[in-house]
Amino acid sequence: MNIDVRPSHDAEKFLATDQLVWFAEVTDSDAALLRLGLPEDQRFVVDLPDGPEGLHSGIYGVRPMEMSVPGGTVVPIAGLTWVGVHPDSRRRGVLAAMMTDHLSRSHDAGLAISALHASEPGIYGRFGYGTAALTHQVSIGRGTTFTAPQLEDEVSGITTHVTTMSQPGVAERMRACQLAHAGDFPGTIVGSPDFFSLMTTEPPEALRDKERRRVLFACRNGGDVGFVGLRREHKWDNARPSGTVTAGMFCGGPAARLALARRLVDIDLMGTTKLENIGVDDPLLGWVGGPRGTGDLQTWDSTWIRLVDVDAAWPLRSYDDDCDVVVEVEDRYAPWNAGRWRLNASGGEGKATRADEDADLTLDVNVLGAGFLGHGIGGLLRAGLVREHRTGAYAELTRAMRTLVAPEPSIGF
Repeated sequence: MNIDVRPSHDAEKFLATDQLVWFAEVTDSDAALLRLGLPEDQRFVVDLPDGPEGLHSGIYGVRPMEMSVPGGTVVPIAGLTWVGVHPDSRRRGVLAAMMTDHLSRSHDAGLAISALHASEPGIYGRFGYGTAALTHQVSIGRGTTFTAPQLEDEVSGITTHVTTMSQPGVAERMRACQLAHAGDFPGTIVGSPDFFSLMTTEPPEALRDKERRRVLFACRNGGDVGFVGLRREHKWDNARPSGTVTAGMFCGGPAARLALARRLVDIDLMGTTKLENIGVDDPLLGWVGGPRGTGDLQTWDSTWIRLVDVDAAWPLRSYDDDCDVVVEVEDRYAPWNAGRWRLNASGGEGKATRADEDADLTLDVNVLGAGFLGHGIGGLLRAGLVREHRTGAYAELTRAMRTLVAPEPSIGF
């Protein structure tokens, strides 16, 4: 069956479909959150002939975002989000039609990369997305010592200040700070001004038994050099304060992050600090002496990357080693990518050209997405997810794509 995917022209119906799919509490603020969350021209829907009455069979949206890639360049990307299929329309090709539509529209718009956060990890690999960054969730106790002797002089010039995230001007400060540091941390994704307004908006229903989100800024000479969002939760054990402060992603260089981390573990009435978005190579793990210096550490997938256009994406980033391999790319949902490509990296620069030679490797496009930010993908050959036709060709490719430090996780979108 040919499934038509078209732009949404009914915000209420779009929102009602999302509310059914995600079954969260329906509130009067949802319409405002949709307005901030998705531009009107980036909402798309599917209506099957025998679909649900009054709702769409499927919806998806795209956030206009930017992402830093190895080498420090910040490039525009399509942030895929709000993907949902009505429960009565599952197993009928709706998701495949929407994904195909998204890739085609992104390609036509000149976007080389799509990114997402996966609600369920088994879904998006088959549509060409690869897990490109991991994240740690780390718990540490109050008063944890962070040891970083080479940063002490720099940290001494940094002050930290707490404010409420919803205060006027705070969203703008956060976005400006993140943009300023994005190039130093490949994998950083920066949303639009509306996205930052959405982040700092909390309707009354979201604040039952919760304090408003705060943000802790790190400042030097009157300017912002870093920040981290946080929220505190009261708890008392045996008449002793043992609350939890939960912090989101750190922004800023190592010295700013160290100053922020030290402040987080020294907040009154708290017993535990939970850090929700720590990169695999984040310096915090070194400051506490390794994973066992934490109270608890869990690892999750963060950003999933999809090369919408192999030709355009490959030269966007830099490469730490040279390679020259012919790759047979399998891509069911973006057929313009399928076929043989010579992927070359020389002197840090990359170039992708069509090739007639026999392939050195055969792989799904999701493998290139998984490695695009520098995340190690060497194990995928052992896992049987790559076919090597020339011995050593995959090692050549993965060495070129891998970066010295693992990519930064991204904020959920």
